Amino acid sequence: MSLARRVVSFHYTLRNPEGRVLDTSSGGDPIVYLEESGMIIDGLDEALREAKPGDKLNVEVPPEKGYGHPDPSQVQAVSRDRIPVPGDIKIGDQYQTGPNPGDPVVRVVAVEGDQIMLDANHPMAGLQLTFEVEVMQARIARGEEISQGKPLPIPD
Repeated sequence: MSLARRVVSFHYTLRNPEGRVLDTSSGGDPIVYLEESGMIIDGLDEALREAKPGDKLNVEVPPEKGYGHPDPSQVQAVSRDRIPVPGDIKIGDQYQTGPNPGDPVVRVVAVEGDQIMLDANHPMAGLQLTFEVEVMQARIARGEEISQGKPLPIPD
């Protein structure tokens, strides 16, 4: 196992247990991340630790190493008047709970009169995920990147 942390770039296709594509980087820029930084889910990070440029991997990630198992305490009923959204609210609607990009997103899972059931679990919680990955580049992380917890652009 490598001792030095690396910056790795890769393309991926993510599939659910039924084989349906949930997300892909195909046609776009590769994902660039710092190993062991929490930038990607643990199961994928661990699988890529020894990968080299050009490697193609099929990675199975159980819920424990992905988005966890659904937590029933993250599902709550709230009164319709507490949701500052005009118009109808439907099952499947998603709302960000605050103005910042990192604020949690909740999903509407039931509407019963004036009670709206919101689920704050990650939509992929509980799923066994399959990643098809192609490693594009890998290099030793610089000290700055490790201290800041993210890859930095390579200076000109």
